[in-house]
Amino acid sequence: MHSEAFDLIPFVTSLSGCNLQPGLYVVATPIGHLADISLRALATLAQADLIACEDTRVTAKLLTHYNLRKSLIAYHEHNRQVAGNTIINHIGEGKSVALVSDAGTPLISDPGNDLINLCISNGFYTSTVPGACAAIAAITLSGTPSDQFVFAGFLSPKMISRKKQLQNYSNYSETIVLYESPRRIKHLLKDIFDVLGNRKIAVAKELTKKFETIWRGTVEEVARQLENVDIRGEFVVMIERGPKSVVNISDEMIYEVLKSSSAKDAAKFLSDTYGTSKKEMYQRILSIK
Repeated sequence: MHSEAFDLIPFVTSLSGCNLQPGLYVVATPIGHLADISLRALATLAQADLIACEDTRVTAKLLTHYNLRKSLIAYHEHNRQVAGNTIINHIGEGKSVALVSDAGTPLISDPGNDLINLCISNGFYTSTVPGACAAIAAITLSGTPSDQFVFAGFLSPKMISRKKQLQNYSNYSETIVLYESPRRIKHLLKDIFDVLGNRKIAVAKELTKKFETIWRGTVEEVARQLENVDIRGEFVVMIERGPKSVVNISDEMIYEVLKSSSAKDAAKFLSDTYGTSKKEMYQRILSIK
């Protein structure tokens, strides 16, 4: 955490110009560096009648840093039904409520979806105040393809279920982005190796903080790098897309290429284009000719 103190209440209040209308405001907060919060987020927190948060102690530190004094209510996985109804009652009474998580964007692997749907079903106003998100921050630094990616959040804590989930992603042509806890990160890497092979990956921790670190390489290489690392804090894991299976290339595509190429040349073209095994592609072509 960074300890600089700021008194921005007069400034952020002047930004909005009027009080918030009754409703729910989903507000992104920093994932590490306290300066990574938007001016609009500060204005919203300053003007909200109530702030709903995962851990009141964590949110209190952020508010204290910016000299904000607000009423807080705990809203987390274990009390979401009772707390959600309480929040809905407050909004029904004409109050504005800001929803924050401990770090990053609420609802992204954090509670909040039930609350949003309660607001929608009651016809209440909802708005988002976007900002920091660990998954987005990590993939921009990872070196893995970022043009298309699938966010899978936290996988199952149980090995068998986790491997089944990874198997479901085995033929995806996008980068896979996962979150993992410190106590399971080494187990996850082993499961990735067992199910998806020794793919290239990137693993990030302490993003935006003093000891921000990203490990890059194959699964085996990164696992070795983590052997002597102090495993604390949550991790973001990015898995590069694997080679496309020849089974997923249609017969129609093969016939189209064969119109102007020999079987050998077609195998080379298709394997280069789709990242498949040239030998397997050639055998596939021979099997359908």
